[in-house]
Amino acid sequence: MLRSIDPSTGKEIAHVPELDAAGIEAAVARAWASRHAWRDVGVDMRAALLRSVSGVLRADKARYAALLTAEMGKPIVEAEGEIEKCAWSAAWIADNAARLLADEPMESSATRSYVRFQPLGVILAVMPWNFPFWQAFRAGLPALAAGNVMLLKHSSNVPQSALAIEEVFREAGVPQGVFQTLLIGSGAVDQIIEDHRVAGVTLTGSEAAGARVAATAGKTIKKTVLELGGSDPFIVLADADIKVAATVACRARNQNNGQSCIAAKRFIVVESVADEFESLLSSAVGALKIGDPKDRGVQVGPLARADLVDDLERQVKESVRLGARPLTGGNRLDGAGYFFQPTVLTDVRPGMPVYHEETFGPVAAVIRVSDEEEALRVANDSEFGLGSSIWTQDVERGRKLGERIQAGMVFVNGMVASDARLPFGGVKKSGYGRELSSYGIKEFTNIQTVWIGPAKN
Repeated sequence: MLRSIDPSTGKEIAHVPELDAAGIEAAVARAWASRHAWRDVGVDMRAALLRSVSGVLRADKARYAALLTAEMGKPIVEAEGEIEKCAWSAAWIADNAARLLADEPMESSATRSYVRFQPLGVILAVMPWNFPFWQAFRAGLPALAAGNVMLLKHSSNVPQSALAIEEVFREAGVPQGVFQTLLIGSGAVDQIIEDHRVAGVTLTGSEAAGARVAATAGKTIKKTVLELGGSDPFIVLADADIKVAATVACRARNQNNGQSCIAAKRFIVVESVADEFESLLSSAVGALKIGDPKDRGVQVGPLARADLVDDLERQVKESVRLGARPLTGGNRLDGAGYFFQPTVLTDVRPGMPVYHEETFGPVAAVIRVSDEEEALRVANDSEFGLGSSIWTQDVERGRKLGERIQAGMVFVNGMVASDARLPFGGVKKSGYGRELSSYGIKEFTNIQTVWIGPAKN
């Protein structure tokens, strides 16, 4: 049984039965049977159906947003924004799929040569709970546009959202079998990956989950895309607009209750401006309204599960024991639900959990550095390499510094965010492969070389 728990109260609000072996087999068989028809319908028809997906999302945005808030505690205003982002992205991919997937001419000795992009077939998507709709649509929209079909194994604590996502595609007129939700636990994933009918797998989740999925897929030589954790650096140089940087820093750390792989987590600040930055950031964080995420005025809700609060508390308490100093927050909240105070820690140094580990909650770790070179060294002193941001009034300086940061994404004077028009992904233990844009739409395609003779003289 998969249980949906309201994290603001800790009480169960729904439960749904898991698929048994026969149900899994039936779903895989439907996907397999639908793959050729979906491929052959052509990119224009697939795009038309994705436009319908966009319309369905917008027509029922309030209901879908309420599901996100109920199941994982996302503040309702942010939940509405998540649904709108899915709708906008579906429309953008629909409008651009034919262009992104068009044959590409290539120079060679042939009379004509080009590459074309053919779908691989059945793709398994293993998705997390923190952006229940967006993560699934971010993976699913490009894959479906390219002609693949998808099986969604969503996180076990958001079963209602998982079913609603399948409903969106069904109501949009996407044929049966093309997009299906599998209500299963993690224990059933390996057998699906190993099934000969499944051509690839994409996962967004933890480093440990990614390693397991990659190992299983590797046994059968299957394509994988992994979007894993992050401990994104937010670098504030001496010439930055400190007020702007601190304002954005507050949002970048606390959006989605701090539970985002691309949230800014390590705030690396040049010493000469650190006092001002810390003062502004701690004031902004201390003023955040925390509470019932259904309240439109609430900015920070609960963490999604009780164990996440336990882990975050461990990271903060151990870091404080080792010398970190809370400027605001630092504790879980008593009472019902899974709440943790929005927190700013300073005097953060190597050896502390908040320096080395990913913190999945509203905790900002401020690390003071002497200059730009030390900022770069600290930024790269991480196993992760997902996003990063640089704050400076010298844009060219920021651009050049970004070339030296070990990350999949570098934002200069802006908050890291996903965008259907831009590739999304990381390096190091943040994973590999890309989602979205022209790169993501081709991840699960056979990039087939076509050579047509005779050869040129």
